[in-house]
Amino acid sequence: SIEDMKALFDLGVDKVSINTAAVRNPELVRQAVKEFGKEKIVIAIDGKKNPPNSGLPRLEVVVKSGRESTGMDIVRWAKRVEELGAGEILLTSKDADGTKQGYDLEMTKAVAEAVTIPVTASGGAGKLEHLYEAVTIGKAAAVLAASVFHFREISIPEAKKYLKDRGIPVRI
Repeated sequence: SIEDMKALFDLGVDKVSINTAAVRNPELVRQAVKEFGKEKIVIAIDGKKNPPNSGLPRLEVVVKSGRESTGMDIVRWAKRVEELGAGEILLTSKDADGTKQGYDLEMTKAVAEAVTIPVTASGGAGKLEHLYEAVTIGKAAAVLAASVFHFREISIPEAKKYLKDRGIPVRI
């Protein structure tokens, strides 16, 4: 809710992300942007791939941590949240998340090329090359990785150096 966001911003939070609540009530995005500014509003979009002839979009928005299908096309939803004023998108492939097999480059590229706001790729990072591919092939503005850092398979300085050495701008 707007009240929850206000409480977080009052505590010093820089940005908030909205996921299921935005799908259920898209006007919440517009209200949040009006109240706090687009630079503070991130729309988290969880997606999955559906097989052909499933009757569902190939790239579908899912909610409730990926447990609930929406029947919504992910690219259409990304365009809609941009129209509503969102400042950026955090895109997670629920199929790739936790696999360490790489980001869903098809999904990332489809969304990143459909909108002008930054898209952060999430879900699937397992090696340094995956970070690079998400930016170069997937056209992501940024990447999010978790388990490779938590389990110390890759260090953050190592990831930053790897990307910087390949021409990707990073904060060192």
